[in-house]
Amino acid sequence: MLDIKFIRENADLVKKSIKGRGLKLDLDTLIKLDDSRRKALSELEDLRAQKNKANDEIAALLKKKLDVKPKIASMKKTADRIDRLEDELKKIDAELDKSLLAIPNIPHSSVPVGDASCKKTVRSWGELPKFDFKPVTHIELSRHLDIIDFGRAVKITGSNFVLYKGWGAKLERALINFMLDLHTKKHGYTEVFPPFLVNRVSMTGTGQLPKLEEDMYRLKDDDLFLIPTAEVPVTNIFRDEILNEDDLPIYYTAYTACFRREAGSYGKDTKGLIRVHQFDKVEMVKFVKPENSYDELEKLVRDAEDVLQLLGLPYRVAILPTGDLSFAASICFDLEAYAAGTDQWLEVSSCSNFESFQARRANIKFRRKDTKKLDFVHTLNGSGVALARTVVAILENYQQKGGSVVIPEALRPYLGGQEVIK
Repeated sequence: MLDIKFIRENADLVKKSIKGRGLKLDLDTLIKLDDSRRKALSELEDLRAQKNKANDEIAALLKKKLDVKPKIASMKKTADRIDRLEDELKKIDAELDKSLLAIPNIPHSSVPVGDASCKKTVRSWGELPKFDFKPVTHIELSRHLDIIDFGRAVKITGSNFVLYKGWGAKLERALINFMLDLHTKKHGYTEVFPPFLVNRVSMTGTGQLPKLEEDMYRLKDDDLFLIPTAEVPVTNIFRDEILNEDDLPIYYTAYTACFRREAGSYGKDTKGLIRVHQFDKVEMVKFVKPENSYDELEKLVRDAEDVLQLLGLPYRVAILPTGDLSFAASICFDLEAYAAGTDQWLEVSSCSNFESFQARRANIKFRRKDTKKLDFVHTLNGSGVALARTVVAILENYQQKGGSVVIPEALRPYLGGQEVIK
């Protein structure tokens, strides 16, 4: 959430940000609403001062045994006006809060302005695999190896759900354990295992609500949501709390299943594992001091890259433009792994700095050690990394003639030393 004072003082910047994201929001109406609030609040404070003064005068008159009826009658009019203003302010505050929740974060100055076509690759790693045969897709490989059953998943649940079996299920579990071990043992994260259901306040705190509610799975009877990413429960660990400066930075990593309705994905590639409604992901979340957040973002991206390098998957890192940036992010880098069978670059990680945007919504602060001043933390998160697209890249890049798949060396200790799925 942006601070209303910041919006008033930087209205042109906020309008430019909204336009760059391709959105249409009436910022002038919001500012007028805040004007009404400030005016009502000023009048309310004056009336309260008048009421306090009248109370003192009435007390003095009573002490002198003088008539207080005129003064009480006058004070009653003041009290009635105070009640009306307080009710008016409650309505204005509710409307203002609702309007503020619709304003997206300000993109960092380095973010390219434009739609998805303006995405820029900043670096790449690895060489694309070469074959002496025509590589096939993960769908064909899965069917041949009997490791993923798409048809029965549809029977059990519906389209775009997945049933892993045999070495497919083992590969999924090996990837999760490998990534958790890497982030905890090498990168310094603390592992947490959060709930897969969160309340509306948690979803609002990280910016999924109210904007993205149609993309979420909701339990109507309890008003709980299946998480779209571990970012939501993990970021909300410190909601409405004050941290000590010495506690920062805090690094958490978590495995969760993730659930997304993908309500806006009509017409996109929905075959196989590329776009599914339930997928596994290992997430990295950071709570840091504002002055360190961009250094921490670079480390976060490198931690995600480390996963792909150890798996031997060619990838590229791209900075997203304003029109493709998530609602809450100031900046985001996507990691896209190459998959040979589909001949596509697949997003397997998004690493974002939200600056203080989420912390303001979730009220997460820290106390400066020297000045005792309270500041909002900066929050960051990144996929470290997401499945199932990583599975797509492994199956398609490591395939051999005849349909077997070599297991990346980094995963073999998690699969009993197995070298090939055949």
